[in-house]
Amino acid sequence: MQLHFTTRHDDHRIALLAALAISIHIIESAFPSPLPGIKPGLANVITLFCFIRYGWQTALQVSLLRVLISSLLLGSFLSPTFLLSLSGALLSLASLIIVQWPFRQHLQYQPTAVGYALIASVSHICGQFLVAWYFFIPHPGLFKLLPVFITFAVLLGLLSGIITQLLIKTNTARA
Repeated sequence: MQLHFTTRHDDHRIALLAALAISIHIIESAFPSPLPGIKPGLANVITLFCFIRYGWQTALQVSLLRVLISSLLLGSFLSPTFLLSLSGALLSLASLIIVQWPFRQHLQYQPTAVGYALIASVSHICGQFLVAWYFFIPHPGLFKLLPVFITFAVLLGLLSGIITQLLIKTNTARA
């Protein structure tokens, strides 16, 4: 019995974008971080690009593939690192969907890539923080670190937003 799979153009796009996000994530994991849990999050640029250009469904697929496959390749599947990464990815996407909804329904205005990146970055770190507090370190002293993490999230979110905006501009110019 021979199996035959038919793929669509969207499947190829998702695979390519996920592979790019996974590659960036793995390269990024090789660099030291100033504080545990603080990384530039450049793989999230791909997720933001997907969200803005192709919609939340594509962004969700690319993000989940990145988290799952990266964790398998890095040996962190089902570890605390995996759970933190997954929670951050899911909360950031949920936040983007919630913020985008009223703009898509009622207004012609849509937030910029930088605005989306700031929302995603802060949501990502908050999701990770809540999971870390609930499952791993349920101590109120942990919340004293939250301002430091949010500060880094804002700075790195700005960087991701600027890179995403440049990527969108370059991609639009080619189309």
